[in-house]
Amino acid sequence: MCGIAGILVKNRMNYSGDLSEQVTHMSTAMISRGPDDGGVWIDKAAGVALSHRRLSIVDLSPAGHQPMESVSGRYTIVFNGEIYNHKEIRYNLRDKVSCWRGHSDTETLLNAIEVWGLEPTLKKCEGMFALAVWDRAKSILMLARDRLGEKPLYYGWQGEGVNTVFLFGSELKALRKHPSFKFDINRDAINLLLRHNCIPAPYSIYNKISKLMPGTILSISINDTEPKISEYWSLKEVAMKGLNNLHSGGDTEVVNGLEDVLKQSVEQQMVADVPLGAFLSGGVDSSLIVALMQQQSTQPVKTFTIGFSDDLYNEAKYAKEVAKYLNTDHAELYVSHQDAINVIPKLPKIYDEPFSDSSQIPTFLVSQLAREHVTVSLSGDAGDELFCGYNRYLLTDQLWGKLSMLPVSMRRGLASMMTTLSPEAFNKFLGFLPYNRVGEKIHKAASVMESSSIDELYLRIVSHWNNPESIVLNSREPITQLTSATSNISRLSQIQKMMLMDTLTYLPDDILTKVDRAAMGVSLETRIPFLNHNVVEYAWRMPMIFKVRNGESKWALRQILYKYIPKEMIERPKMGFGVPIDSWLRGPLREWAEELLDESRLRQEGFFNPEQIRQKWREHLSGTRNWQHQLWDVLMFQAWLEEQ
Repeated sequence: MCGIAGILVKNRMNYSGDLSEQVTHMSTAMISRGPDDGGVWIDKAAGVALSHRRLSIVDLSPAGHQPMESVSGRYTIVFNGEIYNHKEIRYNLRDKVSCWRGHSDTETLLNAIEVWGLEPTLKKCEGMFALAVWDRAKSILMLARDRLGEKPLYYGWQGEGVNTVFLFGSELKALRKHPSFKFDINRDAINLLLRHNCIPAPYSIYNKISKLMPGTILSISINDTEPKISEYWSLKEVAMKGLNNLHSGGDTEVVNGLEDVLKQSVEQQMVADVPLGAFLSGGVDSSLIVALMQQQSTQPVKTFTIGFSDDLYNEAKYAKEVAKYLNTDHAELYVSHQDAINVIPKLPKIYDEPFSDSSQIPTFLVSQLAREHVTVSLSGDAGDELFCGYNRYLLTDQLWGKLSMLPVSMRRGLASMMTTLSPEAFNKFLGFLPYNRVGEKIHKAASVMESSSIDELYLRIVSHWNNPESIVLNSREPITQLTSATSNISRLSQIQKMMLMDTLTYLPDDILTKVDRAAMGVSLETRIPFLNHNVVEYAWRMPMIFKVRNGESKWALRQILYKYIPKEMIERPKMGFGVPIDSWLRGPLREWAEELLDESRLRQEGFFNPEQIRQKWREHLSGTRNWQHQLWDVLMFQAWLEEQ
């Protein structure tokens, strides 16, 4: 895992900047992404500079140093990620490439590009990556991002006149180091933060800076006003092809087929020249990944879990049982509320643009724990999106089936009745029910009852602020994949559509961003076996009966898991990976939050309408409502703004 950055100068004949110095500063800003080595490559005549920070994982020798130039001198590459099948690709190049300098996947990738071209090469790759390739013959810079968006990549034109430059980098902190960078905050993007607790691609917190979409290639020359972007892989196409080519076998055949592709993915991702382990929560997804790792390992797999004293948030006891049964080399760390709170001042630097999924805190802590023992850690992320694991999928489908039968006026009346009691009162009176925070769930249900379609219903369910434009001054909420027309996927069932939208948006923009920044903040590489595109494509060919059966989600995954772990170890209500932000804001974080939410400060900064924010803050402090998510969105922006 690494960090990449670069510069393409618009007017190279008159550019007075020192490219070497500038691109070095850009890469140094991301040193946590690659503390082992760094390098720059400059072609002053062409006006291009590439830089790289290296976290050595495969081929620790100098032969893996980047930027790396091809033998012919035509291509130069900087690469962040892993190509898991690079040995197979190297074998297929045996008759076309006679000279190899080392055994790194970067060199394999570079030689494949020389032989086949960039797009055909990427289609052959199984891996996660963000990369930049300079084609000297055509004077074109090409950027690419992996199919599902595991690795980040920002880009955009900055500066004016002779100082106009095209910048790119793994993180915004690299781009900000260039003297032409403009700190021009994108007010429209703040709307997205308030709705989604992240800023979805292609948007960023800055105007004229974008995130490259997953599965795409960007090409640009100094003569281009805007870059050319094309898809080399489409999840929507995968979903539609899956519908047209569903597995027709029985339970045993389909489940065994899934196990085979998962085993192969895990086996590929266990290859490293450095210590390797896995995150383990004790849930279905992480337990299955660890079980498949242990099944293929001659030594106990190193596993890591964070524990909390609050049972509402503590999965460590379940993870410990699974680890003991599988005989892994398990490390757990119970952290206090203060340990978790101490992470909060670091978040603006770690995440680099406003990001407000509060599970960022335990994710950083478990990454920090793992880094004390290993350099690479596998994760069980993406199982929910691919195998219908989130409770909201079935809830939304069932809720719309009932709501759509009622007139809107009646729904409004029901919503009013449901909010007569505060969430805290509901929690008190209905505490005997087997659900966490039942009061918040009732109020959330009330807030979505006026939806005119199931698409609107789902958008409201996954939104924090339903009308962020009323909060962010002088702004308009941009269209995203979640809010744009979805007619081209109309053949999907409503549940399948929700799963697809989450894999396109929530997964890369929230989950994968959270994991990447937290892990890279401590120089830890993370790998996600569920996101091998062969696994994704197999999953979309599985009929829904293998994902939900008799009300049980992730049915096929469970059948595989129960071959390795007793069912009773896993069967329990799904838990989130969170922290009690609600009570912290009323307690140890109150003074910090009050300062950031000060009314005069909000007015002076001019981004938010302070009245609504202050009202929610008062209601939260009094305990009449729990506005932790909405307030955390604003607080993370405010903390980021203060850091800038």
